Amino acid sequence: MFYQFAHPAGPDYWRIETGENFSFPPHLHACFEFLTVQAGEMTVTVDGREYVLSEGQSLLLFPHQIHALTSTQSRHTLCIFSPQLVHAFAKRTAGLLPRDNRCDASHEIAAALQSADHRSLLMKKGVLYTLCGLFDDTAQYTPRSEAGDTLLHKIFAFVETAFAEDCSLGALAAATGYDYAYLSRSFRRLVGISFNTYVNHYRLSHACYLLKNTGQSVLQCALDSGYASLRSFNRNFKEQFGVSPSEYRKQG
Repeated sequence: MFYQFAHPAGPDYWRIETGENFSFPPHLHACFEFLTVQAGEMTVTVDGREYVLSEGQSLLLFPHQIHALTSTQSRHTLCIFSPQLVHAFAKRTAGLLPRDNRCDASHEIAAALQSADHRSLLMKKGVLYTLCGLFDDTAQYTPRSEAGDTLLHKIFAFVETAFAEDCSLGALAAATGYDYAYLSRSFRRLVGISFNTYVNHYRLSHACYLLKNTGQSVLQCALDSGYASLRSFNRNFKEQFGVSPSEYRKQG
């Protein structure tokens, strides 16, 4: 299992692709992923549960679900997108996972996703919210901390709920009952970056959404994203994106 950094949860991240006879080892990333099988059959393992998808069947993966794809005869389309593109849905389901990832999405939704690839961001959001709405109509959820029994699931669930407050390793250790040093070593080994780096990326992604979608001051965006000072927020933001928060907001 590995963390796929190729799909960052940047505020506007979107990628759609098609393929044939595709297999991919267990991995996870910070984005939602919609997969539909157009022909043949594909086996998708999600957090240890196996789904066998045939022509016309789809599923929706949530951020940080461990998944693997296996197929020898299939054709598929997948769309990987940032939680910030469906912020209302992502916020409402934060800390939750679906009991069943299968999605009753119509052929028209899959076609609309492909059509939106070269359209405006607003068009992309419209199709994605339709997709998430269809999924949510029939979905049942369970707390992420109960759905996944791995340490990594517990850590991601903690960050989702605590990123705007005390999201330190010390707080994580108190919440999970694991040793501070063990958590630090385990997270770096499993994900490839430090826990603090991951939390910083998560906070910056949330801040990007606030900057683009609210009229809050830059200071308030920083505070609501878990930063204790505007100075540290500005420094981290520019290191990550190459522009200041104010410049990023002006980009539209």
